[in-house]
Amino acid sequence: MRCLLAACLTLLMALPAHAESSSYEQQIERQRQAREEGLKHPLGWLSLVGLHWIEPGRHTLGSAADNHIVLAVGPAHLGTLELADGVLRLEPATGAAFLVDGAAADAAFQLHPDSSGTPTQVTFDEGRSGFNLIERDGRFALRVRDSQARGLHEFAGLDFYPVDADWRLEARFEPHPQGRTIDIANVVNQLQPMPNPGAVVFERDGRSHRLEAIGNGDGSLFLIFADRTSGRESYGAGRFLDAAAPRDGKVTVDFNLAYNPPCAFNDYSTCPLPPPENRLDLAVTAGEKKYQEPGGPLSPVSESAAR
Repeated sequence: MRCLLAACLTLLMALPAHAESSSYEQQIERQRQAREEGLKHPLGWLSLVGLHWIEPGRHTLGSAADNHIVLAVGPAHLGTLELADGVLRLEPATGAAFLVDGAAADAAFQLHPDSSGTPTQVTFDEGRSGFNLIERDGRFALRVRDSQARGLHEFAGLDFYPVDADWRLEARFEPHPQGRTIDIANVVNQLQPMPNPGAVVFERDGRSHRLEAIGNGDGSLFLIFADRTSGRESYGAGRFLDAAAPRDGKVTVDFNLAYNPPCAFNDYSTCPLPPPENRLDLAVTAGEKKYQEPGGPLSPVSESAAR
């Protein structure tokens, strides 16, 4: 009887740990499903079909070949862009049908970039496609989306490493002096200073590893890292990872939630790259793996698009 009671107690003690593990795996799987659903949004990252950098001066714009800036979608002659003194305005062409922030455009208007917090949204084809203005390092570009993009409709799904709770790590947060920044390069050869509130230090396989964090403004952290799987099993230009704000000098770093940047799926993104400090001498076998394209380039890159 005593042996039976001991066995029962052992089983009961094991159940909560198993339930906790199962619950954790389910939580990660739900977040991964949400990640995939977000990518499949009709005007999400998979819908990008163009990135056109704007030089000062006047430029005709539209899908016809005789425009200065030729869009992959939209009216043949949409209008004329003018960039002067850091302000970009669009004068609609006669008869061009499109919406600006949901309203019909019948006069020249200013385009506000994403850096303003409320970027102007230009849509056409009954909202199925459109563009917005982005600003990177003082330069402006039109980012064009199409809900019928090949990259969206041939999306092959994401591939992940198996969920492994051992990759959910409690790290030490080492704060930097207030106002410190770190220079982050991007895939279009620009360098931008970003808030660098501190570093995240964690232990793995008996060694200490360190990642410089980017501050999001609300206390939470953004990590850009590369590791020994980069370019092999995971995306070559590194991966992203979000973390909640540190508490009592600690921060949870869950590599099961590491994900690919938008440039893993298209040629029209301006993804930040891992700083030299964040290239880990470690194989992070957790999170999102390299995206396997369904075949060939997603779309032709126009002469004015930047890789």
